[in-house]
Amino acid sequence: MSASGERRPPADDPAAALTRAFRDERAAVLATLIRHVGDFQLAEDAVQDAFADAAKSWPRDGVPASPGAWLTTAARRRSIDRLRRDRSLVDRSERLAELMRLDTQEHDSVNHESSITDDRLRLIFTCCHPSLDLPAREALTLRALGGLTTGEIARAFLVAEPTMGKRIVRAKRKIADAHIPYRVPPDEELPDRLRGVLRVVYLIFNEGYSASEGDRLVRGELCAEAIRLGRLLAELMPDDAEVWGLLSLMLLHDTRRDARVDDEGHFVPLDDQDRSRWDPDRLAEGLRALERSVRLRRPGEYGLQAAITALHIKAADPGETDWEQIAELYGALAKLNPSPVVELNRVAAVGFASGPEAGLELIQPLLNDPTLDRYQPLHATHAELLARAGDRAAAERAYERAIALSANEVERSELERRLRTLRGG
Repeated sequence: MSASGERRPPADDPAAALTRAFRDERAAVLATLIRHVGDFQLAEDAVQDAFADAAKSWPRDGVPASPGAWLTTAARRRSIDRLRRDRSLVDRSERLAELMRLDTQEHDSVNHESSITDDRLRLIFTCCHPSLDLPAREALTLRALGGLTTGEIARAFLVAEPTMGKRIVRAKRKIADAHIPYRVPPDEELPDRLRGVLRVVYLIFNEGYSASEGDRLVRGELCAEAIRLGRLLAELMPDDAEVWGLLSLMLLHDTRRDARVDDEGHFVPLDDQDRSRWDPDRLAEGLRALERSVRLRRPGEYGLQAAITALHIKAADPGETDWEQIAELYGALAKLNPSPVVELNRVAAVGFASGPEAGLELIQPLLNDPTLDRYQPLHATHAELLARAGDRAAAERAYERAIALSANEVERSELERRLRTLRGG
């Protein structure tokens, strides 16, 4: 039998099948090939070759019954070709021998679901290894697991494409030079390492959900990729509560994506959003993921944040939001993950639950912290509390400070609108 194996009926559109395969199979094929060749760049090049082969072969010969298996075989053979041409590798002969041995096996282990699962987990933990800096982890994760091009990642993070290209190359080189192991961490290291993986995925989502700079509030392509990675983690680690908590948190936030700006691109606060524009499928999936997280064990930081988000969304209208429970949940979150961001959110919740004066009392230590002087959300929250407390002059000054610190045009425009309203404009 040929490498392509059994074929699907000709009615299966090759272009659509190739698009599906790139989305659904690429990460698994790449992960398996990295295990086989022991080289990140060689594996990525060979996988690209395999997809180029598929673009030529599938329209001519038909779509294979198992696109992932076809692509894995094609990528392995392409890596053999590349190794034969590259005489610079010290262990070239050993790699070639192993690949050729695998290629002659009738039933390769890569076809087993457990092996594919392990390979994808290895790839996730390699991309998110703590010895790589966070920007490199984000870029490499989107490149290897998301399949985004260097240009797409550069545009998403608002850097020049050559800069992003160098960042990705450096990350791959460090993996090779530092002999970073391609493996799932041992049990004693897994909690801390998984926490780092979840953080990378959530940082990718956050940059998509509230872009730090530029003229768009939301970068939907990053939100979608982060959620796809979250679903993959839930598939690979179905018994981890925090994996489900993170997936729930991202889905519940993303439910409101289309309602967060109006047709002119202006920011729409939660209280004013058209709920008919919320995505019911994402909402239902997010709530199911939250239930799964709660059933597994006491929720962690992502599960708590998801529960808070669910309280906002499930309120029949903004006036019925359970701010007291939200404030309590932020208090529990602060014990797990103490940070100025969490404390600021607790301050805002207390300001709604117990009145702006209570919020203003709690926010003072944050305002006195010099490390937070340029933290825009702090000044925006301070302005809101002052305005609700009736101190218009102080609120105007706080709004002006927040506006000066805003790098995102949509957020800045909304703060300017609130300031004009405060001044009676």
